[in-house]
Amino acid sequence: MRHTTINDIARQLQLSPSTVSRALRDHPDISRVTKEKVLALAAATNYQPNLIAQSLQTRRSNNIGVIVPEIRNTFFSTVISGIEEVAYEAGYTIMVCQSNDTYEREVVNTRALAANRVAGLLVSTSQETVDFAHFRVLMDQGIPVVLFDRVAEDLAVSKVIVDDFDGAYAAVAHLIVTGRRRIAHLAGSPLLYVSRKRCEGWQAALRDHGLSVPEEYLVRGGCHEEDGRRGMQRLLALPERPDAVFCINDPVAIGAFLCLREQGVAIPGEVALVGFSNNPNTALVTPRLTTVNQPAFDIGRQAALLLLQHFSGEQAVAPQTIVLKTELIIREST
Repeated sequence: MRHTTINDIARQLQLSPSTVSRALRDHPDISRVTKEKVLALAAATNYQPNLIAQSLQTRRSNNIGVIVPEIRNTFFSTVISGIEEVAYEAGYTIMVCQSNDTYEREVVNTRALAANRVAGLLVSTSQETVDFAHFRVLMDQGIPVVLFDRVAEDLAVSKVIVDDFDGAYAAVAHLIVTGRRRIAHLAGSPLLYVSRKRCEGWQAALRDHGLSVPEEYLVRGGCHEEDGRRGMQRLLALPERPDAVFCINDPVAIGAFLCLREQGVAIPGEVALVGFSNNPNTALVTPRLTTVNQPAFDIGRQAALLLLQHFSGEQAVAPQTIVLKTELIIREST
């Protein structure tokens, strides 16, 4: 079915197409009477703007690019839902890519989205990323970038994060209150901001409660289930096993949980376990896992709202950082 165009409206009202176009955009040079005639006819004929033509004129589309480490992770899929809700309400669609937690693929994703003339980019960086030149290239081209969850401290862009330090501190303090004294940490890559902050929270809670921070109780790895399995195997092989483990995130906690089960180690009798994110899987295992809740949907919404601010006017928007609170969810694993 053929759609009404600006030229059709211009012909019927005996106006120039440029006048109709400016009337539809509420241009101040167009009289109120003309605007009302144009809008009335547009509504009556079900006029739909040609978004493709608009994107060719502006060199930008009505798409927002999103890059996450992995889509299957419930945390990131929930963040994407929050982004999509805000984007849809504002007339944008999203294009989602996953970096598979590799720098190389993140760069490829960034270039592909730029080639599609996205209006802006929302990114949670890979655990390998230390060079952010690929984002600076987009920013130099006038494409705004907003980071969420996994962010770059030295990149002058808006960011949405949670209070990772406070969340980790609360989790470890809870373990101490329940009588645990040998508390290990399955950490992520030290390159990640979230990993460093959660590790700092673990260390601070131990020190504030007069407990030591044994070097062998800090096991660094990745952010996936297999990293939790490997890390827990290392901890179980120590001469003095920990009696509790705080994990960088829930996938790692699930991997650690499976390792403990396979080794016949009682949870929480012999080893208590805490994750981070509040992945739904943590409530499906037995015993259910204690975790730190991140408001994933709200992280996505806030990140999208920050990006939309860059589209709202001609003046540059100063970078800002939104820090959301976490909540400790206490369950049977502690």
